[in-house]
Amino acid sequence: MHILGTGSYTPKRVVTNDDLATIVDTNDEWISSRTGIKERHISEGETSAELGARAALKAIEDAAIDPLDIDLIILASFTPDLTLPNVACQIQEKIGAFNATCYDLNAACSGFLFGLSSANAYLVSGMYRNILVIGSETMSRTIDWSDRSTCVLFGDGAGAAILTADNEKAYVAVSGSDGVKGKVLTGGGTILKNFLINSDTANIVADTFYIKMDGQEVFKFAVSKVPECINQVLEKAGKTPDDIDYYILHQANVRIISSVAKRLHISEDKIPVNLHKYGNTSAASIPILLDELRRDGTLKSGQKIIFSGFGGGLTWGASYMEI
Repeated sequence: MHILGTGSYTPKRVVTNDDLATIVDTNDEWISSRTGIKERHISEGETSAELGARAALKAIEDAAIDPLDIDLIILASFTPDLTLPNVACQIQEKIGAFNATCYDLNAACSGFLFGLSSANAYLVSGMYRNILVIGSETMSRTIDWSDRSTCVLFGDGAGAAILTADNEKAYVAVSGSDGVKGKVLTGGGTILKNFLINSDTANIVADTFYIKMDGQEVFKFAVSKVPECINQVLEKAGKTPDDIDYYILHQANVRIISSVAKRLHISEDKIPVNLHKYGNTSAASIPILLDELRRDGTLKSGQKIIFSGFGGGLTWGASYMEI
């Protein structure tokens, strides 16, 4: 599998830690020392479809292809604007990729990784030639802005990659899920409690759920599972940690990233970080970082990279790729 092009987009509005200190009991030192986050981008009405379409158009320009040459659009998100039509179909209309099949994928922060592996399976089978994988999230719609334990963590944004088959470039992946432990990270939806109909009216009662997280449990899960799945994919690919040029990890918390580096005995110089600018953008975090690294010249043809992430579900995965 080969990356033809990448793109990313974040809303123009930037909310700093000092801004958050005006609405909840927190401060810049408390947030940055515990998470590494300094600011995040927040949508002012832009939907997940709009963010994703902007990132996709940049990827199309970077790949120098016609939107009509895209055969499949996979949209990773747990913050869709509507259930129907799905976000991928909305993006298809916005970018003019009218020959593409479109569907959404929800694996929370692991979504883009799962999208990459799905794309690879389609390309290997020969079913499609050019696949657009997008991670797009409007996390701000799922946050309780009075809860300082969660509102400081997340941001909005989108990243995209256009992929094509290439027998000369290896792609290897591992992934997993644990629904038993899913309750440590929940939110972003409604649950119907009651639906009564009588002769006069229909009475619908539902609860809306913001993101809720057991931070300690998520941290313990991440610092053990990410190194574990990276070691698994390295073994599967027949590589050692030193063979890898860069590790592109889900941008959730700088302490998690540092812990992963220590457990794998690799230099943090090999693990680029941009979460100080964006916070945790869920499925968008890996493709946003990927796009930045390609555009600033950090990533070069022939290098070997590892993608890895974790998210609600619980879900996790790692991929080895030659670029």
